[in-house]
Amino acid sequence: MIELYHCMDARSFRALWALEEMGLPYRLHMLPFPPRMHQPEYLEINPLGTIPLLIDGDVRMTESAAIPHYLATHYGPSCLAVGVEEPDHGLWLDWLHRSEATLTYPLTIVLRYTQLEPEERRIQQAVDDYTQWFLSRLRHLTRALHDREWLCAGRFTMADLCVGYALLFARDVGLDHKFSPEIAAYWERLAARPGFRAAKAAQKAASAGDAETMPFLASGRLTSG
Repeated sequence: MIELYHCMDARSFRALWALEEMGLPYRLHMLPFPPRMHQPEYLEINPLGTIPLLIDGDVRMTESAAIPHYLATHYGPSCLAVGVEEPDHGLWLDWLHRSEATLTYPLTIVLRYTQLEPEERRIQQAVDDYTQWFLSRLRHLTRALHDREWLCAGRFTMADLCVGYALLFARDVGLDHKFSPEIAAYWERLAARPGFRAAKAAQKAASAGDAETMPFLASGRLTSG
């Protein structure tokens, strides 16, 4: 069974959501955030101390945008991937990588200097600068959604999932009031997906049970064993 090490609504949510969209069974390990500080024994499993960590047999992955790509192609064929034979294959890859490097990264700086650092180490200039970075890059998403429902290939794909996580993160740090009408409507479509709702339910169930490890079927349902 695939294993996922995850913190509530952290980058690892991309992997959790992808597992639900693919309908794959998995074992969910809930960790406190950041795990390298609050659960140091996790470093024995993942020396980076980061989440996600996905283990699939001999495969170990820690990059949150790479995991949905892997799942959609390794366990495909799936409409969540855009094949090399499709015109939008390059666009799909571009959005997958942009979701993390361009949209999510500045939000990590905002989070760090508004919530994670002690009061005396918080830097308002960094918050302001990286907020503006995020909002500037977000304009391209508005342009992309001007004449389409999803980002590429005329359907929901892992690119939408990965960009959708960046929007979830933006909501968590209080920037959703800056969403354009196009992005706000796009977010509503993403949040209405059964896979998104199942991933939310799975992490909530695991946290409420105070369980370190919980096995799930697709659709956020606990297995009996």
